[in-house]
Order: sequence, then C-alpha cells, then structure tokens
Amino acid sequence: MSCELAKGVLHGYLDNELDAARAAEFERHLEGCRECAGALGSGEALRASLQGAGLYERAPAALRDRVRAELKAATKNGAAKPAAQPAWRWLAVAASILIVGTMFWLALPSLTRPPLTTNLLAVEMIDAHVRSLQAGHLTDVTSTDQHTVRPWFDGKLDFIPPVKDYPEEGFTLIGGRLDALTGRSVAALVYMRRKHYVNVFVWPTQDADTPIHPPGSRQGYNWVHWRHKGMEFCAVSDASPSDLHELAQLINQ
Repeated sequence: MSCELAKGVLHGYLDNELDAARAAEFERHLEGCRECAGALGSGEALRASLQGAGLYERAPAALRDRVRAELKAATKNGAAKPAAQPAWRWLAVAASILIVGTMFWLALPSLTRPPLTTNLLAVEMIDAHVRSLQAGHLTDVTSTDQHTVRPWFDGKLDFIPPVKDYPEEGFTLIGGRLDALTGRSVAALVYMRRKHYVNVFVWPTQDADTPIHPPGSRQGYNWVHWRHKGMEFCAVSDASPSDLHELAQLINQ
C-alpha cells in the first residue's frame, strides 16, 4: 500500500470505520512507514486534546430566555412587521463566529502538537514491550521485593526509579530491566495484572507534573503517560486502559 493510499484510509482507521482486513493491512503498512505513523499519531493527539480541552460552554440562562422570547415574538408577529435590527443581529453573530474561529486557529498549533507518547515514542514503546515478552528478555532482575529491584538500578542509570509493589490491588511486581526509548536509557518496571504483563517505563524529566493523559491504543496495545515528581512514566500493556489508569494512580500516591 502506497503512502497516498494510506492517507486515503487514515481517517477511516482513526475512526474505526475500516473492516478487519483493511485495518490489518493498514497496520502492517504503519510498521514500515514513519510518515503515516506520524500522521496517525497527530490525529490521535488532536482528538485527545479536543476531548480533554473542555471547549463546551453552557449558555447563560438569561441568553436562553431571551432567545426563546424572541422566537416566540417572531412566531407571533409573522412577517407582518419587518424586524428593525436584523442586520445588526446577523453582524453580531458573524463577529462572534469570527472571534471564536480566530481563537481556535491561534490555539491550533498547541492542540495539534503531538504529545510525548505519540509517533515514534509510541512505536518504540510497543516494540520494547513486545520484545520484552520474548523468552529471557522480560527482566534483568527478577523479584517481587521492591527493596531488591530498586537498588539494582543504582549505578546502572543516572537516576533511581521509584519502585513499589501493589499485590493487594492486583498489580504484582515481577522485576525490572534496562531499556532504551528515543535514544536514551530508561528503567522498565514489570508488573503482572491477572495474566497480562505491564511495562512501566521511567526516566527523569525537568518538565512540570501532568495528570494522567487519556490512554492511547495501537496494534492491540494500550498505554498511558504522565509526569510526577520529576519522573516521566509510560505504562504499556495489552491489559485494559482502565487497568493501566489504576496502576498509574497507585504509582502517583
């Protein structure tokens, strides 16, 4: 499938409108085409940004009452009396639309700027997760004891990740390992959720803390991303997004 054809089905894939065969074909194409993977990531980022932006604003009750009164008066009077100020009202509406459109256009670069977990990082996270599931690759240190796993990273990275175990909440620590994302070394903490492995990638950051972002999904894997107390976290698994969100909340406690 060429990139031009891929662009033609990109929005259908993003909106889950493709049948299983075409979706699988497009996913195979994504594995070898960074341009299309980037375009898909930007689309996912824009959708997540718009969903979380809270752009909806309820109209004031006074405005609603005024509109209803004017509609009632217009219905009652019919076309017998031409309105004295229709042009001014239409100009006001047009000006409002223009202002809102301009504000949205100015804000569009920040809305469409891909978050960290889109594009190449998302692809690399999934690749690292899949690679870890191969025999002998899941952990470098295998232990359910956080006091064993955390010190193991000392001297192997320029930071020590926060390591906690949550067996009572259904997330059992399996161990940890060294991994790499976007050209830098990161810590990978491995948890078991029922029969699903969860990789939590951790590295230091100077950026401000963020809430847990809306989950991303690609090729059957889900992820969540957030920043907390000077650390950046990305949790990826084939477990449900709600499970990953729950684990992220536990780590943030």
